[in-house]
Amino acid sequence: MGSGTDPVTLELDHAIDRSVSVTAGGVTLFTYVYRPGTAQRESPRPYVHPLRTLGGDLVSAFRPHDHVWHKGISLALPFVGEHNFWGGRTYVHGRHYVQLENNGNADHREMVHLGRTKDGVAELAHSLDWFSQQGAPVITEHRAITGRVADGTSWVLTFETALTNVSGDTLAFGSPTTKGRENAGYGGLFWRGPRSFTGGVIQSPAGAGGDELRGTTAEWFAFRGRHDETDRASTVLIVDDSDNPRHPPQWFARSEQFACLNPAPFFSEELDLPHGETLGLRYAVVVTDGDHGDDGTAALAAHGRAALAGPRLIPATVPL
Repeated sequence: MGSGTDPVTLELDHAIDRSVSVTAGGVTLFTYVYRPGTAQRESPRPYVHPLRTLGGDLVSAFRPHDHVWHKGISLALPFVGEHNFWGGRTYVHGRHYVQLENNGNADHREMVHLGRTKDGVAELAHSLDWFSQQGAPVITEHRAITGRVADGTSWVLTFETALTNVSGDTLAFGSPTTKGRENAGYGGLFWRGPRSFTGGVIQSPAGAGGDELRGTTAEWFAFRGRHDETDRASTVLIVDDSDNPRHPPQWFARSEQFACLNPAPFFSEELDLPHGETLGLRYAVVVTDGDHGDDGTAALAAHGRAALAGPRLIPATVPL
């Protein structure tokens, strides 16, 4: 399907006031739901689901029964000051997880840009407002997402955000680990894989393994899993941009209980964002048909780096 010199045309379908879907060769590669209609307890926020390979295999899970607030790929933050933008219960040291009245929401405000470039890249940019559960403003956000086909088996989604603190106070971005729970430093761009990926292979530049890699530091992490029914394999790899805070980050990853990947800049240390200041984050997600082995999987990171080397959408389309 295409090559580096023959870009594949991506088709966009905008369900007004709901979602944008991007299709290649008759396969819907992803749907970005920007108005989700989610229950407050699940911290409503935009998400990417379904997420598919070029061959059509599903590589994301939506609202799994064990963690109903997991939704494909989303920007999910368990601790932003006193607010929970992750969903569900909040970790309280000494009490484990407690349901509090602090499940905030990230609401779509305006679609700023939607279209395709002459090189075949699908682009979307919009603005959001983050509110506490009680309705107080916490963050304003400018977000951009792109999709492009990299080669005959891989395509790349980029995710870029600028988060500005409008709460009136300094916000501490953290994780359950910064609050006292060992090796539970999740928070940030979070991917939840399909149920059949449970027990799959987690890989970093240091090598392939399993849950023992959680908490280690790397530029990228990948997950290699298999599908029920078809017995085919797929790979998802996330690259952290070199300009991100605390690059390369620690990673939250699981395989034994379920499949997930999360570059977690607040894994073991809080990051303070004063009122009026902006936090920028940028990632590339490489989605690939097949299991390419240790060396082949490592080579896929080049697709993510190439996508991140391209122009940034937010400064080009949205005045910060």
